[in-house]
Amino acid sequence: MLEWLQAEWPQVLGFVTGAICVWLAGRRNVWNYPIGIANNVVLFVVFIGAGLYATSVLQVVYLLMGLHGWWRWTRGAEQSRTYVVNTPRRAWPWLALAAVAGTAVLVWVLMTFTDSQVAIADAATTAASLVAQYMLNRKWIENWFVWILVDIAFVGLSIAAGLWVIAALYVLFIALCVIGYRSWRQAAAADRETSAVMAPARG
Repeated sequence: MLEWLQAEWPQVLGFVTGAICVWLAGRRNVWNYPIGIANNVVLFVVFIGAGLYATSVLQVVYLLMGLHGWWRWTRGAEQSRTYVVNTPRRAWPWLALAAVAGTAVLVWVLMTFTDSQVAIADAATTAASLVAQYMLNRKWIENWFVWILVDIAFVGLSIAAGLWVIAALYVLFIALCVIGYRSWRQAAAADRETSAVMAPARG
């Protein structure tokens, strides 16, 4: 067991920090961002070693988006623990376009400049993850649905790359996403009830 931990400690550390990050996000706790940034650094090393280049670069972008989300959750409208909203209808076409365009660009980059054997899957999960992260930063509740689809894909991708600990992590992510969605939905319902009570008083 000790030898296995010595050999696989980056995956184990990625597992622990990743699980804590998603759990905190589900509880709408801003500390998910610094923990998530630490997770990005660890997974960057893991994925580079496994030849998942787009996924490793994704960790760098995640780090930058983590700083963006950290700022929004402490300075923007999202700083309220009870603030949870649905994704605006006008945003969906742009989110879909960003996912498709991002996938196309990343496929070209991977097939042109790397020896990736899973270019399409790597690129698609990367682009979709960025869309999901942006939605999380804005506290759009549907981010959890996107994350669940991404995590399912990452389970298969991690198994194909031989990253069994990371694959188990993404299985855990799926369960945490379901819990996170239920928590956010309850917060949104409570916020609507509070607004309905306060409205007559303001009137």
